[in-house]
Amino acid sequence: MSETQSFQAEVRQLLDIVIHSLYTDKEIFVRELISNSSDSLEKLRLKQLTENSIYQGDLPLEINITTDEEAKTLTFLDHGIGMNRQELSDNLGTIARSGSKEFLEALKEKGDNNASVIGQFGVGFYSAFMAADKVEVFTHSWDEEAENLVWSSDGQTGYTIDAADEQQRGCKIVVHLKEDSEDFAQEATLKGIIERYSRFVSFPLKVNGEVVNTQEAIWLKSKSEISDEEYTEFYKYCAHAYDEPRAKLHFSADAPLDINALLFTPAENQEKFGMGQMKAGVALYCRKVLIDAEPQGLLPEWLRFLRGVVDSADLPLNISRESMQDSALVQKLNRVLTKRYIKELSKQAKNEPEKYHEFYERFGRFLKEGIATSFDQQESLASLLRFESSMLDQGEQTGFDAYVTRAKEGQDTIYYLTGLDREAMENGPYLEAFEKRGIEVALFHDSVDDYILETLNEYKGKKLVSADRAEIELDDLADTENKLSEEESKSLVEWLGKTLGEKVESVDVGKRLVSHPVVALTPQDAPSGQVRAMMEAMGQDAPDLKARLEFNPSHELIAKLNALKNENEEVAAKVANQLADNALLAAGMVKNPASVVASMNTLLGSLIK
Repeated sequence: MSETQSFQAEVRQLLDIVIHSLYTDKEIFVRELISNSSDSLEKLRLKQLTENSIYQGDLPLEINITTDEEAKTLTFLDHGIGMNRQELSDNLGTIARSGSKEFLEALKEKGDNNASVIGQFGVGFYSAFMAADKVEVFTHSWDEEAENLVWSSDGQTGYTIDAADEQQRGCKIVVHLKEDSEDFAQEATLKGIIERYSRFVSFPLKVNGEVVNTQEAIWLKSKSEISDEEYTEFYKYCAHAYDEPRAKLHFSADAPLDINALLFTPAENQEKFGMGQMKAGVALYCRKVLIDAEPQGLLPEWLRFLRGVVDSADLPLNISRESMQDSALVQKLNRVLTKRYIKELSKQAKNEPEKYHEFYERFGRFLKEGIATSFDQQESLASLLRFESSMLDQGEQTGFDAYVTRAKEGQDTIYYLTGLDREAMENGPYLEAFEKRGIEVALFHDSVDDYILETLNEYKGKKLVSADRAEIELDDLADTENKLSEEESKSLVEWLGKTLGEKVESVDVGKRLVSHPVVALTPQDAPSGQVRAMMEAMGQDAPDLKARLEFNPSHELIAKLNALKNENEEVAAKVANQLADNALLAAGMVKNPASVVASMNTLLGSLIK
């Protein structure tokens, strides 16, 4: 019995969406038809567990694709569960019946974000009409009593279901290619598409009789079944690399999403070698079928160094690249994967500190980028930061948790200092006040650290404060012997204030200094020198900043300056300005360091006669 159905107006509209708007690349239809065949074979395998009589039960569970350049056809053959007349109408005719209106209404409700409704209507099959002007489906159900049938359509006017000659169990889909799509009938072109999208399909996949999917989807296997050599070989395949991975994270989860992931950390950070910013390297699959080789939004930008595979059965197979970043499912995947990777790093940092140190030396910049860009993960990433400390030997690394453990009772602040290197910080004027009082200072010397620490602001409720900030209150040192009386100090404060004028915000007697004569302190709310330099490098206007200058009343040079202002005020003023310039230079507040050298030469000229 022949059965013909015409497409209504809304169906033609729907087909236009499927064919022209749903998919980015025309070649996707190959992936869709292979996936349908794989699903059919999987259903048959399950049916075999409950049914004793399967039509042609000895046929192999495999997918065969045949190319015919002369006839301009592609033929997809599987020995899966097949379809009877009703199933043909339901599965391939849904789009031509009442479901089309529901589908269009769902698309309209979702707006541009159509990914979440596509999978509900089984429209992937119709992607074949992107490349075909006619599609035929020859089929016989697993049920021996079923008919031999053929479904055919031009994708425009409607479809027909007719009786057919005797068919094998399963489906044979013949795709009659359009003139502009004839290259899909070339074997090399077809193999390239399969290599990209479908090489991990569970069943043997043959092209003109040759098996083309020889690589296993090892991310779906148990870890106990995979050797180190297999992991390494798979890493080399998916990362296009020749080295061995530094580490791997292989896990599965079923809540809140069905996830199977295999993530590799490379041996080296390619960005450190000046090779430009790395591209996303974790491919997204749905049931072993590639969705996107370089998906944007699957992982945060700062995890772009990872390589591997994420497979989620919860993701609609038909999701388009354009809707990836807007997909709530992809965003949920992002959160789950990010938290899992950070947890793995935390575990390594605790149990294998030397191994983690090697990782941090190469990839620490990415963690800092994460602190600056991923607010939800700031604190967990901050726990992974490593730095030197004023209380530890040079080269020894520590973290914020260890710092808090060593902190003095009642200390609610984590003090840090940034500089070119440890030697520069130890020779500068800021560290000595804290060391004298037994207060630990975290030492950072990466060029981005100042910005990252100011962005972080606090850690587990403890304020992060740079040791060069003016508002820090420290206890008096009992053993300090001032060389100036209280009256002399007050007089010197007034004189320096007038002499330095607009160069500094204020002048005061300092309690921090031990071996240095003066120090320039940054106001608490002002950006640091490194941050201001970064702003200027980015073409932004850095705010004008005036330091608070403190002098050391116990320093010999300050005592001599106090005496000199009474003997030769002109020379004393030059000395005072030079001391202030030196302090501002150490604080990173001098825009033109050459001017400090020039003033030094002028001072020396005044002193040497």
